[in-house]
Amino acid sequence: MRQDSFLLVSIHPINEAQVQIWEQTMSETGLETHIVLIAGEHSGDNLGGGLMASLRQLHAAPLRFSGVGGALMEREGLNSLFPLDEIAVMGPVAILKRLPQLVRRVYQTVDACVAANPDVIVIIDSPEFTHPIAKRLKKRLPGVPILNYVSPSVWAWRSGRARKMARYIDHVLALLPFEPEVHAGLGGPKCSYVGHPLAEKIESIGAIDTAPLRSRLNLDMTQPTLAILPGSRPSEISRLIDIFGAALQRLSKRHGPVNILIPTLSHVRHLIEAATGDWPMKVHILMDEEDKFAAFRLSEAALAASGTVTLELAAAGTPMVVAYRVDPLAARLAWLVKVPSFVLPNLVIGRNAVPEFMQDECTAENLSSSLFDLLTDDAVRQDQLAALREVQKKLVLDHGTPSRRAAEIVLEYIGGQ
Repeated sequence: MRQDSFLLVSIHPINEAQVQIWEQTMSETGLETHIVLIAGEHSGDNLGGGLMASLRQLHAAPLRFSGVGGALMEREGLNSLFPLDEIAVMGPVAILKRLPQLVRRVYQTVDACVAANPDVIVIIDSPEFTHPIAKRLKKRLPGVPILNYVSPSVWAWRSGRARKMARYIDHVLALLPFEPEVHAGLGGPKCSYVGHPLAEKIESIGAIDTAPLRSRLNLDMTQPTLAILPGSRPSEISRLIDIFGAALQRLSKRHGPVNILIPTLSHVRHLIEAATGDWPMKVHILMDEEDKFAAFRLSEAALAASGTVTLELAAAGTPMVVAYRVDPLAARLAWLVKVPSFVLPNLVIGRNAVPEFMQDECTAENLSSSLFDLLTDDAVRQDQLAALREVQKKLVLDHGTPSRRAAEIVLEYIGGQ
């Protein structure tokens, strides 16, 4: 669905008949335990689908699901109030463009949940959408527990949000192992580490056979291979891709030829192709998820934008150099940030083992120099490899899966299993 179709709410009016049917379905009485789940984007739909499957496995009595979600949650039995694509927006500009639609959906969701009076409510990530809903629901349904699956980044900026969350969130289900301690220190709600979804993939990622990709791309294995990850948003790519290209040219002159693999997504592929078309080295652009992790395993090192991809690289055991550049407005607000690192693996282990370069320090010279060290200095390389193994250990739960642990906590709020 085109993004500009949301500039006017009237283009896609809410189907009031559908809403009435949904509210009637939610309000039906019976012996079922009724759980409302509210996701705001597709990554939340992935988490929600896994959570719902685990809830069904653990709960002996019938469960009924309602709320907002996408295809995976609907596959598990969710009757979504409206299509997830209508609210799955990222970034302040996109949010402002769709603000009337988003506000209406917030109030619509609140009213429907109040009519349903469920046993428990789970909001999933997307705090710009889900937290306004949770605040209103806590006032109107004070006796219904509200759980937040995926903590906002209160450890990075706007730390005061944690204390405010304690007023309307009963329990945070955290994906990162350091987040419970952060919430405790900031006066936030009760918080439990349930595990990151990557924890379930670490073993399979390590077992990936890289030979098919190596053969298909006809890579020269006498040359080092680098994974290049300039981000998944156009704004990220525009700020980093030219610096990355200059860094790689510097590296090639100093070290010799390298293989370049760029895993990316379909909606930004054209930007990558346009930006790398005049690079002097051959670039292989990869679109498949399996190819992405095979590329990580093939690569001696990676150059990446800060974000979740750094945890994926850590799960693959790929040493990395991380870059972070934001727009001038965000840079002026940097004083709001209270975090020792912008690299998630560094935060997981509590020390800066992965080199990172932000804003003015994010230069071709700095990036190429750090990549050169990873390729040529065995001590530097081994130190980071050891740190990445530590990240993997911290991400893995002692038992079970993240979805199952999250489901266990949700069920505690509805009287157990």
